[in-house]
Amino acid sequence: MGENRALTDLIEGRLKPGVYQWRAPAAPGAGVAGADWPARAEEKGWRTFYLNGRRARDKDAFLQLVAEVFHFPEWYGGNWDAFEDCLRDLSWAPTGRGYLVLYEAWAELAEADQRAFRTALDVFSGAVTAWQDTATPMTVLLSSIGVEVAGVPKLG
Repeated sequence: MGENRALTDLIEGRLKPGVYQWRAPAAPGAGVAGADWPARAEEKGWRTFYLNGRRARDKDAFLQLVAEVFHFPEWYGGNWDAFEDCLRDLSWAPTGRGYLVLYEAWAELAEADQRAFRTALDVFSGAVTAWQDTATPMTVLLSSIGVEVAGVPKLG
């Protein structure tokens, strides 16, 4: 299944939500295949979040990045527990269909701080599990052009 077809199947509910690697180039506005992923998902009722991991090479930078991207509330404490709590709440970010997160350039964190990267993946996986049986599931896509994450299935 091609990357674009797999994304279509995901946002139309034919593919189980989860944490996946996605090989399609996906930077918004980049003018390449896959760059229209937010519009495609939002058209189907999904709330989208784009994490540019180039700015997050350690735990603190990552936790700051997610606070900005997800527009976490003031009570967000900037630690792993608060990140997990916010991802399992998202009451300030309503959606009709689900949550779609694209984490691009995740290798920056994985190479610089493997422990923080694995913790981030664990939190994302926990959030996906928490949302999976609701009307608004969550899926996290790790843009994986040239690099892959062991143990994370591929989308497409």
